[in-house]
Amino acid sequence: MINFQERANDIWSIANLLRGYYKQHDYGKVILPFTILRRLDELLEPTKNAVLAEAEILNKLEKEDKAKTKNYNELKELKLNKISKYRFHNRSKFTLKKLVADSTNLQPNLRNYINGFSIQGREIFEYFEFDKQIAKLDEGNLLFEVTKQFSEKSYKDLDTLGMGYVFEHLIRKFAEASNETAGEHFTPREIIELMVNILFVEDSKALTKEGIVRTMYDPACGTGGMLSVAEMHLKGMNDKARLELFGQEINPESYAICKSEMLIKGQNPTQIKFGNTFTNDGLEKEKFDYMLSNPPFGVEWKKEEKLIKAEYENLGFAGRFGPGLPRINDGSLLFLLHMMSKMKDESTGTRIGIIFNGSPLFNGGAGSGESEIRKWIIEKDYLETIIALPDQLFYNTGISTYLWIVTNRKSKNRKGKVQLINATSYFKEGSSKDSVRSLGSKRKFISPEQIEEITKIYGAFKETKVCKIFDNADFAYHRITVDRPKKDEQGNILKDKKGNPLADADFRDNENVPYKESIEEYFKREVLPHVPGAWIDHSKTKVGYEINMTKYFYEFKPLRSLEEIRQDIMKLEEETKNVLNKIIND
Repeated sequence: MINFQERANDIWSIANLLRGYYKQHDYGKVILPFTILRRLDELLEPTKNAVLAEAEILNKLEKEDKAKTKNYNELKELKLNKISKYRFHNRSKFTLKKLVADSTNLQPNLRNYINGFSIQGREIFEYFEFDKQIAKLDEGNLLFEVTKQFSEKSYKDLDTLGMGYVFEHLIRKFAEASNETAGEHFTPREIIELMVNILFVEDSKALTKEGIVRTMYDPACGTGGMLSVAEMHLKGMNDKARLELFGQEINPESYAICKSEMLIKGQNPTQIKFGNTFTNDGLEKEKFDYMLSNPPFGVEWKKEEKLIKAEYENLGFAGRFGPGLPRINDGSLLFLLHMMSKMKDESTGTRIGIIFNGSPLFNGGAGSGESEIRKWIIEKDYLETIIALPDQLFYNTGISTYLWIVTNRKSKNRKGKVQLINATSYFKEGSSKDSVRSLGSKRKFISPEQIEEITKIYGAFKETKVCKIFDNADFAYHRITVDRPKKDEQGNILKDKKGNPLADADFRDNENVPYKESIEEYFKREVLPHVPGAWIDHSKTKVGYEINMTKYFYEFKPLRSLEEIRQDIMKLEEETKNVLNKIIND
């Protein structure tokens, strides 16, 4: 079995050359683009001579053909790509090994090599600002040795997924050196497998048809791990199927890595966009069959506040954020609203899987942005399932997380219902010897067998100890305002001109009444016996929605008896006495 961490450590060891000249937090600016360069270099090696030969022929005919042919450059690129057998090629005569052979001219030759890549390949290195690093390395007399060491590396034994693991370890090292969080860049593979399982299981029959083509989108795609796993999963179900991958990423290094992997996989690299999803949607007009994402937990959206609020106020439901805006310090639900704006119409429909922490379940009372978003999603019957996952699954946090499944094409038996699954006990302890699962704060992982079991629980759609099924309205409540009369110093009730008692704002209170229950009956039973003379200000009544997973899966555990406690105390006293006697006697 390949140890991906060891492979990453081997690559990162080249950073020792940079000590003293580069600051530690800048090592990744050299290591990451050089890793990609060597990977592309090695992949193109078998067809290099054929590409060069064809490029020479095309160069001789270029002047004549350009005059005759529209979109000549595009056609030229496509032709050379076909020969390279990838969606990219390199027309330079150089390879990394050839570059090292001419150390005197290494800097200009390396630039020539980078510029020899087709457009999509060059862009990768532009986002790394690799030209600056070439100049800096050359200035520090480091360029030759770094290039030489990378030219000696080989990734031929690594498939796309394996290389993805290596990149994840490299990014983690870069993130640690930069005081960033690795979890912002990638998601544990077993969580993605579970997400994809759940997304695809309802469509298993349709997805096994020959020649099926579907689309998948991730608005915070990082290095593309989620998209890659989804593609491989579908290929495992049906090798004749095609999953077109789309994504957007705000981090330039992650974007560059993602784009390079899309090129290698034969995906269309133009479908991966760079930039802020909220303020510059690179795929504004697109709709997708499937979407999945693990957006940053509790991300603040203050920088984007002006543009987001403008869209909310000016476009309403014609824009992405019509249902409401969450508090400024947690934009998690903005990602979901953004994704839902890209759902296909209900005749085709879309399925969405997104990872949240606990806050989107219950943050915000009735009338708040969060509650209004939950209300809209549930009342539109879009919320299908929420799965509570074990804690300590992620690399950068040990908190509990939840997988939400949102769709506008529920099966008939799921309409008007929401399924809650408590999968917090479905885990195995991570091993320090496990090169994938022992990253960062990650202490637990979900085994393939457990993924299959959770998927079966989801598919069965039956109530069990770990699975509860609710009506949509079960998550709703009326938030009522309870007032009591204002009194003077003598205890007399103060009244207005119409003789109605004045409300005492200092004693005003709120109650949450289950939506299915009569407000008046609840008030008579739960409030009036304790606060005689109180009344409801119906003008302030609001409808709220929250999903209290803890309440729904609470298991009562009786307290220990006094006798059990007494016995334990006596046992401890005896042990303490023995220890003291031993100390004194010694």
